[in-house]
Amino acid sequence: MIIENVKKILSELPDQVELVAAAKEKNAEDILEAIHAGVKIIGENYIGEAKRAHKVVGNQALWHFIGIPHKQKHDFLRKSTMEMFDMIETIDSLKIAEGVDRICKDIGKVMPILIEINSGREPQKSGVLPEDAEALIREISKLQNVKIMGLMTMGPRFGNSEDSRPYFRETRKIFEQIKKIDLPDVEMKYLSMGMTNSYLVALSEGANMVRIGTKIFGEKTCDAVKG
Repeated sequence: MIIENVKKILSELPDQVELVAAAKEKNAEDILEAIHAGVKIIGENYIGEAKRAHKVVGNQALWHFIGIPHKQKHDFLRKSTMEMFDMIETIDSLKIAEGVDRICKDIGKVMPILIEINSGREPQKSGVLPEDAEALIREISKLQNVKIMGLMTMGPRFGNSEDSRPYFRETRKIFEQIKKIDLPDVEMKYLSMGMTNSYLVALSEGANMVRIGTKIFGEKTCDAVKG
């Protein structure tokens, strides 16, 4: 099932669009099956789960952190975490960026990051508010061991996919504004938007990276690895 799902999704994506397989609560065997089907990037929400899967999968794919750093700060700000991940998609504060920068300096690494935008201004969601994004990006751009590579945002997980369009449009607008400023050491390359129920809308609004879980792996199973 996973192989067929991946092949179908890849056939729908334009060549310039990156697929991130969101592997929340999925085991290493499922992740390997997705990789063998053509997935090149694995997205993980939880540090513990990611480390267990990484022990089995290793560097057969790139690893993106797509969870909430603030809620996992103890495990997130560790050398082992920074060594494992190839990109962090969910940076929304200078404090977290500074922590990543400090650890990456110690291990001799420059971490690619995306700035998470709370485009819907929802208090229950993480992300910097749209009106504060430029100021945050200017501050983070001064750090030496992180490199801003673009933006990401969340849309509503359920409901009509069209409900996500204003979120995506707002984030694309910020993306283009930052690109015009042409800040040193900031490369607006990736616009990560869209999940299983909304990635087609996200593509129409300019996304070139999508995060898809359920449509690849199916619904959660009782034997999934817990973090």
